[in-house]
Amino acid sequence: NRYQQDKKRKLCKRRAAIEPIIGHLKSDFRLSRNLLKGQVGDEINVLMAACAWNLRKWLVIATIFLFWQKLGLFFVKYLRFFVVLDKKQFC
Repeated sequence: NRYQQDKKRKLCKRRAAIEPIIGHLKSDFRLSRNLLKGQVGDEINVLMAACAWNLRKWLVIATIFLFWQKLGLFFVKYLRFFVVLDKKQFC
């Protein structure tokens, strides 16, 4: 029926959104090889890869924020200088 089709479609979309992330974890953060022993080692390996992924995301966001903040302060400082010059010319 319609409900089951929608439910199945929603699950497939969710899985399709997660699979690329797992692929990047395998290639970028060495999740493909596990050198730790046992089930606890598997859990530690996945946890460390996920922490590295999140830390990388946070560092990128912080870098962009600091860049725009510095750029904004640069423009504000020189904008005041030009505004003062314009006021002097009109007086």
